[in-house]
Amino acid sequence: MFKRLDEILIEIPNVEKPDPNAAAAIQELLGGKFGEMSTLNNYLYQSFNFRSKEKLKPFYDLVMSITAEELGHVELVSHGINHCLRGSTEYKEPDQTPLGSVKDARLSYHFLAGAQGAMPFDSMGNPWTGANVFNSGNLVEDLLHNFFLECGARTHKMKVYEMTDHPAAREVVGFLLVRGGVHVVAYAKAIEIATGVNVTKLIPIPSLDNKAFNEARKYEEKGVHTKLYTYSDKDFNAIDQIWKGTHPEDGQPLEVIQGIPQGFPIPEAPAVEEEFAPGISHEDFKEIARRLKMAGNIVD
Repeated sequence: MFKRLDEILIEIPNVEKPDPNAAAAIQELLGGKFGEMSTLNNYLYQSFNFRSKEKLKPFYDLVMSITAEELGHVELVSHGINHCLRGSTEYKEPDQTPLGSVKDARLSYHFLAGAQGAMPFDSMGNPWTGANVFNSGNLVEDLLHNFFLECGARTHKMKVYEMTDHPAAREVVGFLLVRGGVHVVAYAKAIEIATGVNVTKLIPIPSLDNKAFNEARKYEEKGVHTKLYTYSDKDFNAIDQIWKGTHPEDGQPLEVIQGIPQGFPIPEAPAVEEEFAPGISHEDFKEIARRLKMAGNIVD
């Protein structure tokens, strides 16, 4: 089961810089073939269907803990998209064409169906599909798939980073470059323990060096690239049999942390009246508040 907190993994800069096309690009990191919905659901179904989990507990614990982190990544990317969309339009009367400024946005579905919010699509508006999920049941085959899935995801993150300089987008992508790198190393270590083969020496894709990315570099300076969280108060701690030794890039010691990282409050999303969201007038708010007070026996 999952335990949810009213937090996200990092603090996203709140800037007044609407960029609908940047939001469209980031959608690839959410609903693309190598996006966070794919990494989440690949690991989620591998964890559901894992065979001989007691005998192979460190590998099971690894997939379970990374699954939980990926759920937080889906959440984080979605909020990054929302930040890029915020302020794209402004309220006007309907005959004044308040959404006219975004009719040529590359992904108009953000405005036609989502009230300027993230959607489970790729950068071209194609819906995410379960066909992106790979779960062979074979431990080594699944681990190898996960390693290359993370490599592909990292390559896409680097391209999106180079595509937009929006502060919210780069903050999110920079953090994910670091955490995705953790997963690349984790799956490589798991494969090496299972087979004796160091897959990172097979072909150099992609480089795990984040020095070229300013928003990634600062997280590495804090040691974010060396930590793997169990995302559980007491379970999945056998990952320390895999996540051990030193980081291949800088030789820093690797650390397993029982629990979750420190989170940050989920930002408030303002009303978008031209999108009829949330669609509640001032009078409606007053009436809802009155009903809640009555239900809670609250007297002014």
